[in-house]
Amino acid sequence: MQQTQMNIEIRTGTGKGISRKLRAAGKIPAVVYGRGMEPIPVSLDPKSLAAATAGEGGINNLITLTGGAELEQTVVIVADIQRDFLKGTPLHVDLHRVNMNEKVRVNVPVVLKGTAVGVKEGGLLDFAHHNLHIECLPGNIPEHIEVDISAVRIGHSIHVDEICFPEGVKCIESPRTQVVGVLGKAKDDQPVES
Repeated sequence: MQQTQMNIEIRTGTGKGISRKLRAAGKIPAVVYGRGMEPIPVSLDPKSLAAATAGEGGINNLITLTGGAELEQTVVIVADIQRDFLKGTPLHVDLHRVNMNEKVRVNVPVVLKGTAVGVKEGGLLDFAHHNLHIECLPGNIPEHIEVDISAVRIGHSIHVDEICFPEGVKCIESPRTQVVGVLGKAKDDQPVES
C-alpha cells in the first residue's frame, strides 16, 4: 500500500461559522480521531489531500501527518470525505488514526483481468461488486483485488469464496456474494426458427 504525507494545521475553533471561514480561505476543515484519543479538529489544503489520496490506493493510502505539533508523524487513513453535492469539492474530511498492529476494515476496488468466455459467446458482463469490504493490518491493505474472469461462461459467476485474497487479508462480505458473472442465453438455448 502506498504511503504518503500530508501537511495539516491544528485549529482551535469548531462550528459552521469557522468551517465557512476555512473554506473561504481555501482550506478544508477536518477531524482526526481514533481509539483512546479525543477528536482533534484540523484543517488541510485541498491540493495536499488530493496528492495524499492519489494513485490506485485512493483513500486507503496510509497518510503520515506533518505540521500538527501533537499529531506529527501520526499515521491515518481517510475514513470519510463529505463533498459539495453540485461541485464535488471536499467540504469536510474525517481522518482515522491507525495503529499499524491493529486490523482495519476498508473497501478495496476489484479489478477484472481477462475477457470472459461468455462475453465472447455473446453474453453480457454483470459486474455486481466494484469494491469489497476487507479486514487486515494497515500495512497489508492491497491497492486492489484482482479477479481473473477469463473462464466465466454464460450463466456462471464468481463469488467471494472463489477469490484468492492476499495473505493476511480477509474479506468480510458474505462468501456467497456474487462479484461478477455473465448473463445471457447459451447458443444451444436459442429458439429454432421455422
